[in-house]
Amino acid sequence: MLSLRKGRYAARFASGSDDIRRAQRLRWLAFLAARGIAGPQGGNIDADAFDPICRHVLVEDSRSGTLVCCFRLLPLADGAEIGRSYSAQYYELSALRDFTGKMVEMGRFCIHPAWKDPDILRVAWGAMTRFVDEEGVEMLFGCSSFAGTEWEGYADAFGVLKDHHLAPHRFWPRVKAPDVVRFARALRRRVKTPEPDPRQARLTMPPLLRTYLLMGGWVSDHAVVDRDLNTLHVFTGLEIRAIPKARARVLRDVASRA
Repeated sequence: MLSLRKGRYAARFASGSDDIRRAQRLRWLAFLAARGIAGPQGGNIDADAFDPICRHVLVEDSRSGTLVCCFRLLPLADGAEIGRSYSAQYYELSALRDFTGKMVEMGRFCIHPAWKDPDILRVAWGAMTRFVDEEGVEMLFGCSSFAGTEWEGYADAFGVLKDHHLAPHRFWPRVKAPDVVRFARALRRRVKTPEPDPRQARLTMPPLLRTYLLMGGWVSDHAVVDRDLNTLHVFTGLEIRAIPKARARVLRDVASRA
């Protein structure tokens, strides 16, 4: 049973319907509340058909019990099951069907809007690292979301993704969703495209995506426009064996603290 603590934060699996409902409320707060939108099933929760088939991870403030972060995990035996994933609704992922190792999709990752402590993200990744090691997972994947649906404001971030972090050809995610931004193609076609500013790119990238990239992750060459959640998201993948040794040591150090 997952149990991990670092400083004032502790991560664990949800233990029942009440815990899952707490995660759904936090997701609503992080994704929808600012726009005054009810969740897909009504009320102040974000819930969908994937919740019952996933394992939910909660990161709580151990002093107050406040839920400060959550995400869900969908384990797959191998790439033959990729069609069961949330991501497969939006990306054509046939290139991953021949992947022979265990996979896990990380989804609905969010941090409470009022909490800015970087240790929250560290504990979340420590919990993920422990799960990956204990289960023998060989690939982690999911969707990484940018706030809003206008990509031009993230030109530096998308420029860095195009130049340095596109998926290897053998895993290439293709277009499936009806509303996408082909940012790599758009940036290549510009006659005069300034070099992306790495500092600005880091500032505007979602923290989850930055962490994926630091570990050797890669992304699709297009972003899906999700108008329901008011986001742009890119498919993100990470082969566990590709994580740099120094980075893996840091993650496992956090993961080893009970």
